[in-house]
Amino acid sequence: MRTEDVLAAIATGMWRWDNASGVVTLDAEAARLLGLPAEPVQLTEAAVRSRFHPVDWNEIDGVVNLAVAEGTLAEARLRIMDGNGRVIRTVRSRSKPLIEGDDYQLVGTLQEVAEQPPGTAARTPVTGDWRRSREAFLLDAGRALAEARSTAEVLRVAASLSMPGFSPDGLAVFGVAGDRLTVIGHHGHGEGDEGPFSSMTLDTDYPAAEVVRTGRAIYLPTPEEYGRRFPMTWPLARPFGRRSWAFVPLVVAGRTMGAWMAAFKHPVAFTPDERSVLTTVARMLAQALARAGVAESERELSLGLQRTMMPVLGPGIPGIQVAARYVPTGGGLQVGGDWYDMIRLPGGAGAGRIALVIGDVQGHDVRAAGLMGQLRIALRAYASEGHRPDAVLSRASRFLYGVNDGTDRADAADWGDGGPRFATCLYLEVDLDTGTVEIARAGHPDPAVRMTDGTVLLRPTAGGLPLGIDPDTDYPTTRLTLETGETLMICTDGLLETGGHDLDSGWERVRKLLEADDGEDLEALADRLVEAVHGPGSHHTTGPLADRREDDIAVLLLSRQGTAVRPAPRRTIMTVAQAEPERIATAREQLRQLLHDWSDDDQVDSAVLMVSEMVTNVLVHTDGDALLVAEIVCLEKARRLRVEVADTSDELPHKRHPGEMASSGRGLLLMEMLAHAWGVDPRGEGKAIWFELHEPPSEARS
Repeated sequence: MRTEDVLAAIATGMWRWDNASGVVTLDAEAARLLGLPAEPVQLTEAAVRSRFHPVDWNEIDGVVNLAVAEGTLAEARLRIMDGNGRVIRTVRSRSKPLIEGDDYQLVGTLQEVAEQPPGTAARTPVTGDWRRSREAFLLDAGRALAEARSTAEVLRVAASLSMPGFSPDGLAVFGVAGDRLTVIGHHGHGEGDEGPFSSMTLDTDYPAAEVVRTGRAIYLPTPEEYGRRFPMTWPLARPFGRRSWAFVPLVVAGRTMGAWMAAFKHPVAFTPDERSVLTTVARMLAQALARAGVAESERELSLGLQRTMMPVLGPGIPGIQVAARYVPTGGGLQVGGDWYDMIRLPGGAGAGRIALVIGDVQGHDVRAAGLMGQLRIALRAYASEGHRPDAVLSRASRFLYGVNDGTDRADAADWGDGGPRFATCLYLEVDLDTGTVEIARAGHPDPAVRMTDGTVLLRPTAGGLPLGIDPDTDYPTTRLTLETGETLMICTDGLLETGGHDLDSGWERVRKLLEADDGEDLEALADRLVEAVHGPGSHHTTGPLADRREDDIAVLLLSRQGTAVRPAPRRTIMTVAQAEPERIATAREQLRQLLHDWSDDDQVDSAVLMVSEMVTNVLVHTDGDALLVAEIVCLEKARRLRVEVADTSDELPHKRHPGEMASSGRGLLLMEMLAHAWGVDPRGEGKAIWFELHEPPSEARS
């Protein structure tokens, strides 16, 4: 039997609180004890805190700090509150802090214990050991309200506040809609009790309405005072059996946005100190509600923009599987310039053709989102007209350049909010029958391919400037073939650089996730990629950079479905142009990635050396570009690597015998010494130099 099952059988739950990320992980039993559905869950610290009695939380905070300092167990009793602020059970927590540098994790158990007897602090105003000073209470209340991120959380925190010496047992928060009061939330009352109070006009003879009209608090220490001052609405309040009431205005930026009612079953005199506490709590509550309202409006606006601007990938297309994610992380309104798209292209036989687009307009604001929407529509139009990938990006660049002409181009050096914006983009045209992919790139990260055997390669592609900078930029195309069972990934730089990474270290993080995937479920893979970069556990994979910058994330995955007749060979193809000798280093890295699991490291070094020599010879001794094709095929007992470097020159290489001080002329000698086989094949236009290496069989490796 599993440990979790044993603990659940004895009504004991497990929890883990990560102090670094502020995430609390509960198993099913711990979630049940906290009054949540009995299933594993991850919550924010604020969400968990709202479940505990605030006095208990304040006490356990000191216990935990002492345990961290002394390396001992933290033990405490905690009262669990329901959504209406009532104690539903008492649990005992025993936890051990695990120190990790300056941060720590609490790992421990929760177990239900017998309720405290009637008349103790759990059911009466705070007394004795539970008493806290007014200053400590206000600090704790301010922190709790500041951490609440939604209106519901703010109301739950407000309901759980235990004021020093005079805790209310009934609360209500009133808002204003036009000329009427609304009930935003309440606790300590039954379901539906808010009905008579939820749609009063502001001129009604009711304390909350008068508070909103005048902006001044009303304190009613006795039922007689309530009945004398508000005889019209006293019959509505009388059935609740309260003895004292405080109605305090909720003021933000000098405007009364509502009223807060605190009702007491015991008489309260409302001394100056008590009024000061109530007024201060009301101010903090108003600020918290205002922040939560703004945040919820921003989230609603963001979701609306995302639903409008992010495409629905639509019904499944036979033969392929597609998954995509967009996660705004750059702040502000949580909208930005990242986008993706999938477009059905006209013409084509069989299954037809589709275009995949991913891009990133500079910025994380509404203007970036607006430009993104315009650019996405323009790209769709150009693609639907049947243009090739290079023509689509050229037209899109001229379009964005024209949009930018509406701004002051004299400020082009300052790409701020008032200046022109550029956009990076990757456009792929996919033939669904053959798997041929034609790629045009505008300053965007290269695509990656996960092969059927789990090998992941970053595919270097030719490219041009980002869109919108130069209207006459050319965008050369690169062609590759996506075999059955292979997965193509394209993403924005946010997936790579978020969390203290640069492009290189971020790619290594993503590559490990792709290699560990089984290639079966693209939706699950998309979730894992986003979770590793932006989820609660992402702080465990932070990069080497001190600046943990956040950026919007867009990722699009495409996989060709079906079962291959035979395992596809592992292959990479790339072109090294005369004007780009720096891509020789990329060719070497491509070959190393292709040979990542090759058993003989010496052979890997030899292959890299020969490729470097072959490509360099093409650039030095011809006027054309070098086309590199490297392929690994499985033989009966081992594998074979075959590498070809082709060029358009008809001049065949010849073996030379360089002197000791010569700086060239050793290429063919190296191939003769290091390769199992090599040769030169004349072709219709040019030639191809090739070599082969045979991996040692498994028995030889062992």
